[in-house]
Amino acid sequence: MSTHSSIEWTESTWNPLTGCTKVSAGCKHCYAERMALRLQAMGQPKYANGFKLTLHEDVLEQPLGWKKPQMIFVNSMSDLFHEDAPLEFIHRVFDVMRRASWHTFQVLTKRSRRLLELNSEIDWPTNVWMGVSVESQGYTFRIEHLRQTGAHVKFLSLEPLLGPLSGLDLRGIDWVIVGGESGPGARPMAEEWVIDIRNQCLATHVPFFFKQWGGVHKKRAGRVLRERTWDQVPALVSSAAA
Repeated sequence: MSTHSSIEWTESTWNPLTGCTKVSAGCKHCYAERMALRLQAMGQPKYANGFKLTLHEDVLEQPLGWKKPQMIFVNSMSDLFHEDAPLEFIHRVFDVMRRASWHTFQVLTKRSRRLLELNSEIDWPTNVWMGVSVESQGYTFRIEHLRQTGAHVKFLSLEPLLGPLSGLDLRGIDWVIVGGESGPGARPMAEEWVIDIRNQCLATHVPFFFKQWGGVHKKRAGRVLRERTWDQVPALVSSAAA
């Protein structure tokens, strides 16, 4: 049985790795950290270490048992390219993704330098989508690192969007997701930042997905942008843009 995800742009989550450490401003109110500490307090064995980086051998082959093809977000509770994640373990995760060829796997990292360093070691399966998180202008270098990898589908998660991102270089980028921060202490996102990114995507024919406005009451804030929702994804770009 797969783990259903409430994240709008995926279907399931798979966490062979849990726990992380903060690397940039986007990490300040980390949802995964909050959730991990809550699960630890509830006595959940998988989170006995709280938010310390932990490898979970027992779930490594889990997707091979999920027969229905689905979109799977890898390590929603961690970062596969964390500096303390052993290269051998990363290879094993990629091996499972390659073998589970009927699924599509979405991997997202803020550690784009390590991603690029390991790129030549990775035999990129076609069913793996690789993304980087970019929360503000100071982290656009992550896009350049991603562009240099051999990933077949490359995407950006501009969430939590903490400032304007004008003049993005979207060459070789297949998908852009935008979202505001949610939960306690959520920092605000301006509509004009979202509109500007959407316009850049439209101009370069890159599928655009607007995830949420965020805020303390994210359900109430919703995900409508100028009277419509934006759910474009790479596989559906021709029909979604029509």
